[in-house]
Amino acid sequence: MGSSLDSLRTVADYQFGAGAGAALFDGDITVQRTSSGRPQQILADDERILSYGVDGRFTLGAAGGRRLQAALDAPAYRVVVGDDSEPFVREEKNVFAKFVREVDPAIRPGDEVLVEHYDGDLLAVGRAELSADAMLDFETGMAVKVRDGIEA
Repeated sequence: MGSSLDSLRTVADYQFGAGAGAALFDGDITVQRTSSGRPQQILADDERILSYGVDGRFTLGAAGGRRLQAALDAPAYRVVVGDDSEPFVREEKNVFAKFVREVDPAIRPGDEVLVEHYDGDLLAVGRAELSADAMLDFETGMAVKVRDGIEA
C-alpha cells in the first residue's frame, strides 16, 4: 500500500508543487478504490481530501484545500476575493471575474484553486475557468467554478 500512496504523493507534487503530496497525504489516509482498483476518493478522518479523476488529476475537497493552504506559500493556487463575495463563495456560489482582487499569475483554466478572502481565510475550493490574467482583466464571466464552500 505504501508505494501506492507514494505514487499519489508524486502526482500531487506534480499538480500542485513540491510539498503538496506530503501535506495532502499526511496522517491516517484512506483510499477508496473503484471496482477495477483505481484510486477514487482520498479521505482522512472521514473528510474528503481529494478525488482522483479518470484524467489523472486531483480535484480538491474542503479538507484538501485546508491542507494545501497550510503547505503552499501565497499566492500559489490562490484566487483572492473581498467582503462582497465572501458569504456567497462560502455557500458554494461561483466566483466571478469582477470580484477577483488578486490571483496566482500561474493559474490556467482547469487548475484546481483555493478561493481565499483577502484576510487569508479559506472560503472554498474549485476549478479555475479563466487564466489569471483574464480573471484580473475581465469585468464579466465566471472565474472559478466553486466545488466545496468552507464554513466560517
